[in-house]
Amino acid sequence: MEGDTTVRRIKPFGTQQYVAQDNNGAQDRCENNGYNGEPKRKPEVNLYLLREGLAASLVSVFILVLWALVHLSLQQLVIGKPTGEFNAVRARQHLEQITSAGPRPVGSQENEVLTVGYLLKQIEDIQVETAAGPHQLTIDIQRPTGTFSIDFLGGFTSFYDHITNIAVRLEPKGGAQHLMLANCHFDTVANSPGASDDAVSCAVMLEVLHSLANQSTPLNHGVIFLFNGAEENVLQASHGFITQHPWAKQVRAFINLEAAGVGGKEVVFQTGPENPWLVQAYVHAAKHPFASVVGQEVFQSGVIPSDTDFRIFRDFGNIPGIDLAFIENGFIYHTKYDTANRILTDSIQRAGDNILAVLKYLAMSEKLADSSEYRHGNMVFFDLLGVIVVAYPARVGTILNYMVATATFLYLAKKASMPGHGGGRYVRDLACATGVALLSWFVTLLSVLIVALLVTLLGRSMFWYNHFYASVCLYGAAATGKMILIHTLAKNLYYGGVRLVELGDLYFDVSLLLWCCSLVWLTQHGLCSAYVPMLMVAFPLATRLLLAKEFKHRGASAKYCVLYLLGLALPYVHFMFLIWVVFEIFTPIMGRSGTEIPPEVVLASLVTLATIFLSSFFLHFIYLVRSTKRIMAGLGFVFTIMFLLVSCGLFFPYSGDLDSPRPKRVFLQHTTRTFHNLQGQVESRDSGLWINSFDYTGIQHITPHIPEINETVRTRCREDRPFCGYPWFLPVKFLSRKNWYIPAPEVSPSSPVEFSLLSKEETSWGTIKMTFSAKGPSHMSLYLMPHRGASLSTWSFGDGTPRFDLSGEYFVFYSHGLDAPTWIFWFEIQPPADPDPSGPEGIISVAISSHYFFGKDRRTAQLEEMLHRFPTWAFPSSWVSTYDMYRY
Repeated sequence: MEGDTTVRRIKPFGTQQYVAQDNNGAQDRCENNGYNGEPKRKPEVNLYLLREGLAASLVSVFILVLWALVHLSLQQLVIGKPTGEFNAVRARQHLEQITSAGPRPVGSQENEVLTVGYLLKQIEDIQVETAAGPHQLTIDIQRPTGTFSIDFLGGFTSFYDHITNIAVRLEPKGGAQHLMLANCHFDTVANSPGASDDAVSCAVMLEVLHSLANQSTPLNHGVIFLFNGAEENVLQASHGFITQHPWAKQVRAFINLEAAGVGGKEVVFQTGPENPWLVQAYVHAAKHPFASVVGQEVFQSGVIPSDTDFRIFRDFGNIPGIDLAFIENGFIYHTKYDTANRILTDSIQRAGDNILAVLKYLAMSEKLADSSEYRHGNMVFFDLLGVIVVAYPARVGTILNYMVATATFLYLAKKASMPGHGGGRYVRDLACATGVALLSWFVTLLSVLIVALLVTLLGRSMFWYNHFYASVCLYGAAATGKMILIHTLAKNLYYGGVRLVELGDLYFDVSLLLWCCSLVWLTQHGLCSAYVPMLMVAFPLATRLLLAKEFKHRGASAKYCVLYLLGLALPYVHFMFLIWVVFEIFTPIMGRSGTEIPPEVVLASLVTLATIFLSSFFLHFIYLVRSTKRIMAGLGFVFTIMFLLVSCGLFFPYSGDLDSPRPKRVFLQHTTRTFHNLQGQVESRDSGLWINSFDYTGIQHITPHIPEINETVRTRCREDRPFCGYPWFLPVKFLSRKNWYIPAPEVSPSSPVEFSLLSKEETSWGTIKMTFSAKGPSHMSLYLMPHRGASLSTWSFGDGTPRFDLSGEYFVFYSHGLDAPTWIFWFEIQPPADPDPSGPEGIISVAISSHYFFGKDRRTAQLEEMLHRFPTWAFPSSWVSTYDMYRY
């Protein structure tokens, strides 16, 4: 018991040692500290073991201070005084004018006339103002028509007709052979004013154009400013420019301005492919750098269900570039809350300063003229709290990583070869301790996932959506407490109650070894993100070596602990910034990831992994404290209280607070569906309000406000109908399988779809070629479902090779601008050799849906009445649609 003097004889590592604890528990004395194993007696030294309160306080203060530094750096949008070259006030005026038109879907007057007119007026004013200067300005309005296939959301095909691009070419008056491209888009999704996505980028580009055109020194190369009008229609306008515009062949590199959130800092999250000189240009020129190669590799892995025009320029134009995006506050991305007043002027200033500086640098660079010479290789790049960017070639990173790994293995090998460690005892002890650490990780993750499952079963999913730190208290306390419990049991049972500093030393080596293994693995797989474990190995190892004498003679003294934490500060503050990025991106995504992905599993896993990684170099503190009972009791208390509060429903997931909205996203369509048989006759017809919830909670929170929307009107997928027989706007039915359908009167749009089979003929190679025509609103979707045994062999879309989605059906997304002609398309189908009598009649089902996103057709009386009944914390994105299916 604490307070009594005890003497115990123990054999932790095959040597006889004694532990004595004095009456007040202030210090322990031991013989032969460390792994010397020599029977020869050494003088006794005072070796301190940490008190619980001191250990918990030091680690907590360390984490909180670094977390505060991360948030402080995120709030410092503009570092230093602006140069005056970029006028953020004027850019804000552009932003407010563009967003004043409201939502700007493709094909709408707001997009094709009002916004285009405003942009052209501003560009023409700049053209007149700078006519006497050293530059010339050329304006071209492009109305491209085209088609392409893309692996996105499982794979689908896109067709566009007479959409709008405004291309502005700025170059010296003698002309330019090589061009930089800067891209933004001014269209929006339906029902959102799109201030951050992407009006602010177009406002910034207008002001950058103004600044560059007015500078007295002529540029060496030209710059194209592309204001594209159809990005939200899955990257159509950028494809039209890069594959069809005559200027595209002179483009050598590009900068793409995007958004996945509202305001804050714009982060470089994609570069390349290869072309490290682009990263070097950003590092050299950007006034307020903010970049991460980790973000690039995570984004390009496909984990984040999104894409940008970067992909089109890269894949269809074979052009390298830089992708920047605002990522903060993704909760209101693509909602009515994405308004100009939510974007700080400092955010506009920093984005403008950066884009202007980088474009100017590249437009003067000799490397732009012949980038092939500098093409090969990748770059490791990351910023430190937004102050500086560290960047070096990937090959240098590989050498550095292996040097750090080698130093680590030499350090461990030296300890294994010390006198007294004969017979591989240290290696065995290290292996056993590593097993204990890995077991603690596994049990911890499993335990926290069980908690997440309980929360889900209690119907409290997404409680953290509006209360993020509640998830940290619940899942973080559970994870931390479980790890401490396992290691405490290991210390008291497996190691026989040893409290010697040598156990702390051993578990520091375990953390070092595990991080080093991840460093080697990531490096061998060619991932630039390996710099993270490199930092997490190099700094702790160097700190440990510098403090070796202090630890040997004084143990876990207060001086040692403070110096140790200071040595970890740099890698930990950067690692905590990466953790912030992960939660800043993935927490809002859970609100639009569909009904099939359990959000508690995702958030609980992320919190647990963050806890495991952050605790890695504090793991050995468990073995350096006298006891962990109070720490575990405190964590258990926090967990119990939080679990009870969550179970009681205290934390509501959503908020309609205008200062910090956390809306629930719902798609609401008033639709009429018509189904035709093989003879072309109407087989059935119905109308209703079709409701999609785009998060896991479904309509459980909506039903108390609108009782008609309940589980009795839940729809079921009809497998014999293309895309379940419903008018999906995008091929995302696999994300949202829970839908609701309330009967309602028929819709009567003023421009209904005109769809007909123009011809049907058998080819000499045994296929049947069908040609169709369709005319309707600016947004339509075509679904093709060959019946069992039949298959599509070719069609008029993309490269001619039919591409199906995750469900095995074919989805073609269609949109048009103003004055588009009738849509004509064809496909060839191979009939089944042995038709299935139990399946649908015919060889293929063809369906077409229409979507009325703007104008008088987008609303009905029933839709308006339902919208008014939704609570303020919900964001129902609504429109009118139709669905027509035919058998052939």
